[in-house]
Amino acid sequence: MMEKKTIQELNEQFLNADPHFVLQYFIENYKNQIALASSMGAEDQVLTHFIAGIDKSVKIFTLDTGRVFPETYSLISKTNSHFQIKIQVYFPETNEVEKMINENGINLFYESIENRKLCCNIRKIEPLNRAFQGLKIWICGLRKEQAVTRKDMQMIEWDTANNMLKLNPLINWTEKELWDFIRKNGIPYNKLHDQNFPSIGCQPCTRAISEGEDVRAGRWWWENPESKECGLHSKKL
Repeated sequence: MMEKKTIQELNEQFLNADPHFVLQYFIENYKNQIALASSMGAEDQVLTHFIAGIDKSVKIFTLDTGRVFPETYSLISKTNSHFQIKIQVYFPETNEVEKMINENGINLFYESIENRKLCCNIRKIEPLNRAFQGLKIWICGLRKEQAVTRKDMQMIEWDTANNMLKLNPLINWTEKELWDFIRKNGIPYNKLHDQNFPSIGCQPCTRAISEGEDVRAGRWWWENPESKECGLHSKKL
């Protein structure tokens, strides 16, 4: 396991570094042991743009939970074509999904946080763990502005749950910086963003937000803000 001191040194080294520079450094040093876990959100599309410009062979994968929006599927196809890459798709285990639904109902996640986390674990965490096999670096599109649960995150973190380095090249970007970059570079994005969906996950767990609401307010809106993580990005250093 990497020592915290080393993590601190890396954060100091790349404190004000451009995301492209950060990605290039880690891709060059971890050629076959680094990957972008893409939710197909705006941040991940920017990271895909950077990665495709550095090395198209770098692994980029996404999770198909079986409950995502049709617009998300369309974006996967469009992104592959635009960048001339092939995003790898990981699915949950069929038997586990069937067991969960038959025991708890098709929309179990509305009934309790425990049920929602069970669903996230089966549909997202388990396939994510399979996608991580053989990797040392996990590239993420996290930004501090996204949620109260992310305001203390750093560009480079050690994820003890997955025993790997988590790299957040866009951690300090603002919403304006993000969208200015997307529009300037013609990067494909999920059209639901134009319908007030700043954060897009599974269809039954995502809604549009109203003006003035937090950007994560549309995710698991029936829960309190402190619980709005699926388990992929719990802060563990």
